[in-house]
Amino acid sequence: MPLITLGIESSCDETGLALYQMGRGLLAHALHTQVAMHSEYGGVVPELASRDHVRRVIPLLRQVMHEADVSLAQIDAIAYTQGPGLGGALLVGASIANALAYALDLPAIGIHHLEGHLLSPLLSDPAPEFPFVALLVSGGHTQLMRVDGVGQYTLLGETLDDAAGEAFDKSAKLLGLGYPGGPALAKLAASGRGGQFKLPRPMLHSGDLDFSFSGLKTAVLTLVKQNDSYEQTRADIACATQEAIIDVLAHKARAALAQTGLSQLVVAGGVGANSLLRERLNQDIGKRGGKVFYPDLEFCTDNGAMIAFAGALRLAQQQCNKDYRFNVKPRWNLAEITGAIQQPVA
Repeated sequence: MPLITLGIESSCDETGLALYQMGRGLLAHALHTQVAMHSEYGGVVPELASRDHVRRVIPLLRQVMHEADVSLAQIDAIAYTQGPGLGGALLVGASIANALAYALDLPAIGIHHLEGHLLSPLLSDPAPEFPFVALLVSGGHTQLMRVDGVGQYTLLGETLDDAAGEAFDKSAKLLGLGYPGGPALAKLAASGRGGQFKLPRPMLHSGDLDFSFSGLKTAVLTLVKQNDSYEQTRADIACATQEAIIDVLAHKARAALAQTGLSQLVVAGGVGANSLLRERLNQDIGKRGGKVFYPDLEFCTDNGAMIAFAGALRLAQQQCNKDYRFNVKPRWNLAEITGAIQQPVA
């Protein structure tokens, strides 16, 4: 019988569990988001996040096992997010995964959070084929990677400061919007008028594939201070902010495809759910004969399905063990995982 992998995601403010079976696909998944809890504080409170993961993991485990009609005895491996992320939050998932794996005499597989995002579009239909360029865009990461296979990742470019998701969130806060800021800013921008304000496109013509968004945030702050707080003005600033971020992301993604000679672009991470970004990439890449792939919207943010899937692929490659001495890696470069390299492609 094809192997079944349990995945546990607890890197930040979402608790996700899923069961994936080779040959059948995703059997079940469940997710609890802490947005309502953290919204009172305007951002993620690490200690509260950790405590909430403790409360949610076991009920969600029971839920996915019931939905998939799978027993503990049928599970063949347990994958968990080992990093990067919040240290305390990661420890919750790692300790539960390893304890359960020890009790069941199963291999425990630590998964790099970004690898989960990188591979998540492979869960969709149609799915990309290796090799492809991946644009990882989330609250904490903005990177362009060449992906030649599982564990074969070449870093092409990354942000030198704020990630794209941070630019969305921090700009939203400057505009008086709630948490999470990215979706709130995109919603306000929909009623904004394009061309009312001009914002910088940092490193747009830098000649490389790196990003920088901290200067954009400063420019937004200046605009907010110099203009009235009428709803239309705020919407116009939101519109200009979103356009600036998307211009940079789309330009760099096109450049990455041209530099590598590849035609497939994969977009993963929470910012990948932005409808305007999807529209722009589909148009720009499509004109050049390429194709863009996205995970389903429910898998753009952190989730257990991507961890279970990445774990299943690692299990198939026999990249697992039964050594239950675990650690977590709050700061973990993707290039450090097995088979990954970091030399830029010429």
